[in-house]
Amino acid sequence: MNTRGQRILLWTAPPAMALFALGFVLFPVIAPPLSPTMTPEQVATFFRDHDTQILGVVVLVNLIAGSLVPMFAVTAVQMSRTGTSSSVFTHAYVICVGAGTTAFILADYCWGVAAFRPDREPQLISLLNDMAWFFFIAPVGTIVAQNLCLAVSVYLDERPTPIFPRWVAHFNVAAAVLLVPGAFSILVKTGPLAWNGVLSFTLRLVVLAGYVVVMFLVLVGVVNRQGSEQEVLA
Repeated sequence: MNTRGQRILLWTAPPAMALFALGFVLFPVIAPPLSPTMTPEQVATFFRDHDTQILGVVVLVNLIAGSLVPMFAVTAVQMSRTGTSSSVFTHAYVICVGAGTTAFILADYCWGVAAFRPDREPQLISLLNDMAWFFFIAPVGTIVAQNLCLAVSVYLDERPTPIFPRWVAHFNVAAAVLLVPGAFSILVKTGPLAWNGVLSFTLRLVVLAGYVVVMFLVLVGVVNRQGSEQEVLA
């Protein structure tokens, strides 16, 4: 298997990460995050005051929403190489990536629709903002399943030289556990579990950012090792 395509896709991740960081810094909705305790009138006023900036970032995120998918595709390719693991883990992983990306895109569009007509009734703008936040924070199930599929695939790899180091499985399990609090953000409006809380928001972003960086570095090593093994065999 030629690794050139994998290397091309993999190295799209660093610029994608940079663009996501830029979007985060520029997005007034999440930097800092709006509070769930804001009244509909306060939310509507915020969107009226920042509609141009919000729409600009929505367009940016729309364009880059799937830009990390190539890295996950490389992960799936490497999962398929684990000799003793069933391919079902790879298929489930790919489906979870698609579902998670869809939720992220829905959040982006809900914010965009809210800012598109800032003269709407405050209750409607507030509803769209609530929907966006819950699409952005609460649907952690697909990410958890995605990480656990990779972890189990690594645990079942009994090759003398496994595709992924065993610690990658531990890392994915830990990341999955740390993301679980976000699922409870729909139950509260204040505190660490609220959508702007330290567990649902801050911890989530730190974990996801760290996860992407670590897995990128892991995949660089895995793909390079695959290329070296093929050169030896040739």
